[in-house]
Order: sequence, then structure tokens, then C-alpha cells
Amino acid sequence: QVQLVESGGGLVQAGDSLRLSCAASGRTFSSYVMGWLRQAPGKEREFVGDITWIGGRTYYADSVKGRFTISRDNAKNTLYLQMNSLKPEDTAVYYCAARPAYSGRYSISEYRYWGQGTQVTVSS
Repeated sequence: QVQLVESGGGLVQAGDSLRLSCAASGRTFSSYVMGWLRQAPGKEREFVGDITWIGGRTYYADSVKGRFTISRDNAKNTLYLQMNSLKPEDTAVYYCAARPAYSGRYSISEYRYWGQGTQVTVSS
């Protein structure tokens, strides 16, 4: 069992930066990929980016490329999402989650563990 707890969300203005953290506790498997996903009001949960637990390879959704950076600290079992140049359309509840390496990053149902989410609101 893995516990994931997000933090760092808040209310910011367009153009601001914010860094989210996801603290993991419990058993962590090297075959799992750590991802960030978000859900805006009235919309389905969507993939933002992910990173492999081993090696630190990253992948980003087109909507955040060049603005968001994902990283992890394996020793601390912590995942980070650095968000720059925030836009109002980035407003959503952000979740960290873990999925098996063989699963698809865009398939929400593949994620095994989820945090409770942290709200990010970007005003114009």
C-alpha cells in the first residue's frame, strides 16, 4: 500500500509560478511510473506529465510542454511539479498518481495509487 499526499496548491495570478509536491510513503515499486494528472471543473481527469521511478525519464502533455517540469527524489519518495507561466486554463485539482510501467499514461484507469489532490486556481 502506498500513500500519496499532494501539497503546494493555491490561488495565483496568470504568469505566476507554483511548485507542487507529492510525498509518498509505504512500499514503492521500481516498475511504477509516477505521474501528475489534473481535473478542471466540468472536465474529465487528464494527464499532465510523468517520470519513471528509475532513470527519471519525463514526458509531458502538449498543453504544458515548456512550462511545467516534473522531477522526483527517489530517496525521499517525493514527486515534484514545477509550474511556470501559469494560465487560467491550468485551473484544476492536481493529483499525483502511480501506474505500472507497462500501462498507458493516458489511461486514467491504469493508475493504482492516487493522492487526494491539491487545488490550483489561476486568475486572469
